[in-house]
Parts: sequence; structure tokens; C-alpha cells
Amino acid sequence: MTQHPNEGTCPFPHSSTPSAAPTPPLTRRHDQLSKTGASIELDERGVYRVHSFQAAREILRDEGVRQAGFMSEMASKMGAMKNAPVLFAEGDTHHAMRRDTARYFTPTSVATYQPMIAKLADELVAELSAKGEVNLDDLSLKLAVEVAAQVVGLTSSRLPGMEKRITSFVDGGGDSEPGSAQIRNRSQALSQQLNLGLFYFLDVKPAIEARKKERRDDLISHLLDKNYSDLEIMTECLTYGTAGMVTTREFISAAAWHLLQNADLRSEYLHGTEKERHAILHEILRLEPVVSTLYRRAEQDLEIDGVSVPKGSLLALNVQEANTDEATVGERPLEVCPARSLPRGVQAPVLAFGDGHHRCPGAFLAIRESDVFLRRLLIWNDLRIVTPPSVSYNEVVKGYELRGFRVALGKGAGQAASA
Repeated sequence: MTQHPNEGTCPFPHSSTPSAAPTPPLTRRHDQLSKTGASIELDERGVYRVHSFQAAREILRDEGVRQAGFMSEMASKMGAMKNAPVLFAEGDTHHAMRRDTARYFTPTSVATYQPMIAKLADELVAELSAKGEVNLDDLSLKLAVEVAAQVVGLTSSRLPGMEKRITSFVDGGGDSEPGSAQIRNRSQALSQQLNLGLFYFLDVKPAIEARKKERRDDLISHLLDKNYSDLEIMTECLTYGTAGMVTTREFISAAAWHLLQNADLRSEYLHGTEKERHAILHEILRLEPVVSTLYRRAEQDLEIDGVSVPKGSLLALNVQEANTDEATVGERPLEVCPARSLPRGVQAPVLAFGDGHHRCPGAFLAIRESDVFLRRLLIWNDLRIVTPPSVSYNEVVKGYELRGFRVALGKGAGQAASA
């Protein structure tokens, strides 16, 4: 690929000059960056660390690799399943599953969720208005869980609190690397089993029973039509639901953090068209990919960027580095530049939603719901950060967590945005 640098500026959509105060990455993991500058490095554990965009995209599009991260090892131990989870299936089986479920995530389908998302967003902003000060990460969790639950079909829970059951399961631990020999203690293992059981009996099982009586336009109804077992449906709920809920929660917080710190960017966002607003969100996501590392296992010998990778090897793709590869994204790769010019075939979030046949199916939905909520939140002129979030990392999701993000409204607040 030819070099495709920008022309020395990072303009906003309506501006010919760079931001007066460009915001650098807020969640970047410096301990995961390339140690030698090479596009692929073999570490002391035998893991191939991939840092460049070109090499990472080539691997993601290669049919000779399989998923190796995000609970794939756990899913493989959940008993014999006739239908493998879509996140971990490969080949023709995976392609067929993606075709069958694609309709739930098309722009047309997402548009039907718009009234529901808008109502939820209005309720959350009203909560902020009533309390005056809240944890933004709690509001973003409520939104992400409710939206994902509607799409998946997890709407018949026996008890409230599904968001806590999901986050406690994801927070329940996980190996620092797929296939590592790390052993969690007995209490951690029992805690995760308990959380999994509660999620099944309080959330998944009631949804299955309700849809056996009456089908709805959601993923669980579709899986019942395909004769999936309860175990298989629960596994899909974990992969589709949990992935969508957890990652969208974090992105909303990261985007709000950028927009509240950068007045110029916030103004451009609030006054932009939907296309321009989405471009800003995509650019923030490029800089702050929620999942910082994607894992693949080589199913055959590979040759990647001049490096021979033997069959069975683990590949760790550094998304944050690939997304800031200057050879692809141009100059000033560590700044938010919504009008950034990219080479043909490279999407605005670069690899933040993945690539190839396992690219995130809910990408458009995640951006749409984030936009609906953030517009309503940021229109309040006196909204301010009370306490910036602390940044930590989740070893199950392999991404950042933003917690304790306190925001507040002062007197004389503005008016909520219209739908």
C-alpha cells in the first residue's frame, strides 16, 4: 500500500485549521507497544505480537486462522454443542450464521430501534437532571444493556439487575493470555459459575420460555426457529449480548471524556449532521479502541509480512497500534482528526470493530445508540466533569474500563435535544 499521510493538519469537518487543543489518547496501553519497531515480534512466551495495520488486517481476513480470545476457551469447555457460537465458528458454518442474523444489525433494522433508544436516553438524561451529579459510566451501562437486551431478546428477566449480573460475570476473571497456564483460585471460579447460573436462570431461561409461547423479532426467537438448545442460546447471549453491552458502555464514556475536554470538538459534534457526528465518533473510536488486543490461532503455517508463523501459534493483534499506524492513517495519528483522509478500503474506525469475517456485526448499532445518547447529554451547556474516570483493563474483554466518571449539571441548564 502507498503511504497516505494527511497534509499536516487535522481539521474538523467545518474548519480549515487544527483543533486549538488536540486531545491525545486517554486509554493507550504503553506496555503493549512494539519494543523494536517491527510490525511483528515474537515474545518470550512464543506469542506473535502484531503491531502494524497491514499485518493485522491480513491476519483478520485470513481463513487460515481461528478466534482465540474473548471467552473462546471457556465456550469450548461448555459441553458438546451442535451449533457452535457465532463468535467462534469458522468457515461456511460461520458465514451462514452471519447471513442469518445480519438483518438484526442493518441500518434499516437499527432505525426501528431509534424510538426505544431515544426514550432510554431521555430517561437517563432526566436522571442526571434530577440528581444533579451521577456516574456517567453507570448511565452508559444502563443504556448499553437495555439496547442489547432488546436486540437479543433478554427482556423477560425474573428479577431486575441484569446489568450487574453481566458485569460481575465479565469481571469474574480470565487468563491474561488465551491458553496461558494461569490458574484462578477456587473462589474466583465458583464466583464465575454462580454468576453464569444466575444469568441463565434469571435472564436467559425466562426469555426462552416467553419466546416459545410467542416468537418476537429478536435473536432468541431466531435461534429457537433454528432448534438451538438452551445451552447454545445462553452461549449466544453471552457472546452477542455481553460483547455489545460491555464494549458500548466503555465507548460512550470514552467519547464523552473527549468531547467534554475539547470545546471545539464538542461544538462541531453538536452542530454537525448525523454523518459528521458519526465521523467524529468513529475517529474517537479509532484512537480509543475498546478492545485493544484481538487474538487468533494459526490453523496452518502462515507467512505474514515476511515472518513465518507455524501452525498452532498464537497471534496477538495490537489494535491500538494498528489504528495509529502512520503509514495508513497519516500524520498526527495520536490526535482526534474527524476529517482524516484514509486510503481506499480502510474504514473510519480502522480496526476498532475488527475486520474480515468476524468483524463486529453490531458496529452501526453501537455508533447510533452512542450518538443518540451523547447528543442529549452534551446539549446541556453547563455539563462538566467532576471527577475524570480511572482507567483499568479487563482481561476477559482485553480492553479498557472507565470507572468513577462523575459528571454534574450546574444552575441554568440547557434544554434537552429533540429526537
